Amino acid sequence: MNIKSQKDFFSGLMFMTAGVAFVWAASGYPIGQGARMGPGYFPLVLGVVLTLLGAMITFTSLVVETVDGDKIGSFAWKPLIFIIAANLVFGAALGGLPSIGLPPMGLIVGIFALTFIASNAGEEFKFKEVTLLASVLAVLSYAAFILLLQLQLQLPVWPSFVKV
Repeated sequence: MNIKSQKDFFSGLMFMTAGVAFVWAASGYPIGQGARMGPGYFPLVLGVVLTLLGAMITFTSLVVETVDGDKIGSFAWKPLIFIIAANLVFGAALGGLPSIGLPPMGLIVGIFALTFIASNAGEEFKFKEVTLLASVLAVLSYAAFILLLQLQLQLPVWPSFVKV
């Protein structure tokens, strides 16, 4: 069988892989019923939907000729590395790394670090725009998690050595 759109084919496989992973992970939790959902209900439904969507996309890529059916280009390593690094640094800033003596830096520092590192994944870096984005994200996160959800005991806002 001939693949008519490599992008759609591999996207479909990715969706199916993620869907099967969600279904497998949900099997370890009680599912419950529609009226009384357990913690595994949503991941199970999400996994089934992702798997079906992936199967449809994969099937379409094998049957329907598309305009953009060209081959997949080279793998984009730079965005992958920066996005993963940004998330790891955010987690380390939020909770600290006691094994190496890094204290928790808090939500605000974590969001600024996340935004600045992730913005390097793109083609261009504009300091003013990234600073504005980080500031807006920090304010909105503070409003959502600290003011509205009142998670200040579970979620440090500022570095542990700063007394606010």
